[in-house]
Amino acid sequence: MNPEALAVFIPIVGFLVVGIILVAYFFFRSRERQLLIEKGMDAQSIKEFFQNKKDPFRMLKIGIVTIGFGLGLGLGIMLNESTHQEHWVPLFLFTITGVGFVAANIVSRMLEKK
Repeated sequence: MNPEALAVFIPIVGFLVVGIILVAYFFFRSRERQLLIEKGMDAQSIKEFFQNKKDPFRMLKIGIVTIGFGLGLGLGIMLNESTHQEHWVPLFLFTITGVGFVAANIVSRMLEKK
């Protein structure tokens, strides 16, 4: 296939993936609530369960991982441009994003202990 024909499939696949993720999220969220109701929990205890389940450092974790992703992408592109070798972008992207996940976990645990 030529590249123009493949370019048509990219938005279609993107919309399908986003749709599948949303459907799965809402399905599993409703299934979790159904299981809690089947166990005999009332509305107030279900509300308290979900409030206790929320992570207060969620946005901090997302920020750390996003910074790692951006740094990995930037460093990979810079090395790709200077060395003309294509393996730098995925290497730095996955490595520094992984470091961002580890750092987010460590920071979250330190803040939870306080």
